[in-house]
Amino acid sequence: MARRRGGPSRKLRSVYESPLVARHASAEMAELFSPRRRAATWRRIWIELAEAQRRLGLPISARQIRALQAAAEKIDFNSIDRHERRVRHDVVAHLHAFGDAAPSARGILHLGATSMDIVDNADLILMRDALHVVRGWLLAVVDALARQAKRHRAVPCLGFTHYQPAQLTTVGKRASLWCWDFVRDLAAVDGLLAALRFRGIRGATGTQASFLKLFGGSAAKVRRLESLVAGRLGFDACEPVTGQTYSRKVDAQVIAALANVAVSVHKMANDLRLLANLKEMEEPFARSQVGSSAMAYKRNPMLAERATGLARFVIMLAQSAYQNAAEQWLERTLDDSSNKRLLIPEAFLATDGMLQIAVHVADGWVIYPKVMRARIEAELPFIASEDILMAAVKAGGDRQALHERIRVHAQAAAAEVKLHGRRNDLIDRLRGDPALSTVKLDEVLKPERFTGLAAQQVDAFCAKIIAPLKRRHKGTRRRIPEIDV
Repeated sequence: MARRRGGPSRKLRSVYESPLVARHASAEMAELFSPRRRAATWRRIWIELAEAQRRLGLPISARQIRALQAAAEKIDFNSIDRHERRVRHDVVAHLHAFGDAAPSARGILHLGATSMDIVDNADLILMRDALHVVRGWLLAVVDALARQAKRHRAVPCLGFTHYQPAQLTTVGKRASLWCWDFVRDLAAVDGLLAALRFRGIRGATGTQASFLKLFGGSAAKVRRLESLVAGRLGFDACEPVTGQTYSRKVDAQVIAALANVAVSVHKMANDLRLLANLKEMEEPFARSQVGSSAMAYKRNPMLAERATGLARFVIMLAQSAYQNAAEQWLERTLDDSSNKRLLIPEAFLATDGMLQIAVHVADGWVIYPKVMRARIEAELPFIASEDILMAAVKAGGDRQALHERIRVHAQAAAAEVKLHGRRNDLIDRLRGDPALSTVKLDEVLKPERFTGLAAQQVDAFCAKIIAPLKRRHKGTRRRIPEIDV
């Protein structure tokens, strides 16, 4: 995973640094929500607004547009800070600093606009770009899990319901369950990207009154202005109606999608942690990695634990997004602003971090089939008791009498396991019972006989769901990240 930190040798700092940036998120996502990217996006919107106004006949020269374009990347944050201390308004401070960098165009900046013409549209652009990053990681997770599902499609393992031994399944089938969750998440993100609209160029209360005045009452020019700016910024459509802001339900829908991704990560990571305790599966473990500072033998599932913690954080953030949407007053109120500055970046940064872990783990986890086989052998005699009964009945035995004999043997074997801590000796007991001598127990007890259609279900899932998905998204899968443990 690309980092901009120096590891343990980095210089100590005297101010708080977000762990989401320092430890978890990719450099790409961290840059996307950086102050520079935000400021540059604001300037891009100002430039496109001015250019569209020039094209529609306002007295703005091509030279002024060129001056703005030349100054777009000359972002002086010290100057912005000085302006903000004076005006107590961040957008106005950025506006003054942009005017300082392009003095010949100062007078034509922000004509008819309100802050949300800039801020809200920038937020939508940044969320759109961030969703594309998330989409890339989701594709990589789906691809890795699908490959694992195919590779282990027929490897039998004990299934669990209520975390108690249940019927057998396969490792590949279990991977396909995780994969299907992420496929759903990918579909949700694709749907959001397809439906995401530009807020529009709407003015103080969403009525476009200021722009109508600028264009001498021409509603057609106001509509054309909005269409030009939206198109230049990569949007096919605008919100049909807004107040000063776009509805915060948009943010809530985006964060809800990220929270659903978090649910998928949490589920897979928790399952892996449970299986690691059983010594059936482990996450990738570096050769020199230390599992515990005290217990040298330990191989803790620390990546899965880290992903679980990040997922829990994102799930929690969904509540805040819903409250922002619910508590907007009339055309707008400002209590969402400070919340959004935390909510949107941190939800994406945390999602980015946990998905990188999910990709790394899904691609590199290790299974231990012999441990799985030993657990199957300990439980299968109980699970297979009905099959043994049916085989004995087919050989001519009395069903009721045989059922009672198997029940007595099973109870005795269970007592050996639970009361004395000994191995399950049910098969030995059944072998020694003359009434069951006709049953070929080795044949009846083959684990592969008890996995049902698990392997075929994996094949169908990969053929019907994964293969078309890979064709649609060919060439967009991300590389497997290196994780700094």
